[in-house]
Amino acid sequence: MELLQHLAGTGLETIGDVLPIAAIIFGFQLFVLRQRIPNLKSVLIGFIYVLIGLTLFLVGLEEALFPLGRLMAEQLTDPAFIESTTAAVSGALQWDSYRWVYLFAAAIGFATTIAEPALIAVAIKAHHVSGGAITVWGLRVAVAIGAAIGVALGTFRIVTGTPLHYYIIAAYIVVVIQTVFAPRMIIALAYDSGGVTTSTVTVPLVTALGLGLASTIPGRSALLDGFGLIAFTCLFPIISVMGYAQLGEWWQHRSKRKQQKEKT
Repeated sequence: MELLQHLAGTGLETIGDVLPIAAIIFGFQLFVLRQRIPNLKSVLIGFIYVLIGLTLFLVGLEEALFPLGRLMAEQLTDPAFIESTTAAVSGALQWDSYRWVYLFAAAIGFATTIAEPALIAVAIKAHHVSGGAITVWGLRVAVAIGAAIGVALGTFRIVTGTPLHYYIIAAYIVVVIQTVFAPRMIIALAYDSGGVTTSTVTVPLVTALGLGLASTIPGRSALLDGFGLIAFTCLFPIISVMGYAQLGEWWQHRSKRKQQKEKT
């Protein structure tokens, strides 16, 4: 009964959130373009599917993913677990005592990014537009590696309590330098890759992990330290995708030089 009430309440909230979007789309179509809405029945059915899907998704976040993230964070930061896997002494835990947290964060970042539907769609489009020069799996893995590094580094920031802006400024300096030297065809795609990383699958789990860690690590605030992992997850794929392109370009030049030497 509680679940049904939760579904009903979330459904009403979702309708309120989606109605302004529908009003803008239908309003422009009817009053600005002054044209009938094509396939009105299909469009309305699609909106109903959207409402149902968003409702179930939001309930799933609250009932499963967020609690799961908090539970994993609590278990991985439990002093008893840490002391059983490290030489740390109770009450004197250091940043390196949380190595399993960093590994779990990297694994979550990689796995959720690989499964991200938005990234798969972008990778397929990039493969077609580039004529096969950019492979689907190559782009997906490059973005996932960047996300894994970003989430792991973000959890390190939470554990150590260091200021967020230090990491963001340093990472953007790297991005600016890479932008100067990276192949032009990859730059815009690299910047977009950071955005599509933080979508349906990644955001809930990464957010839950950050809030769970900040809530369980002594001296950390869920509000001040728990957020920020999404910024890392957006930023570091830009670096990894441009690095992937630069590495590919270097490999091509190396192969050409090797072939030229063999001919001579």
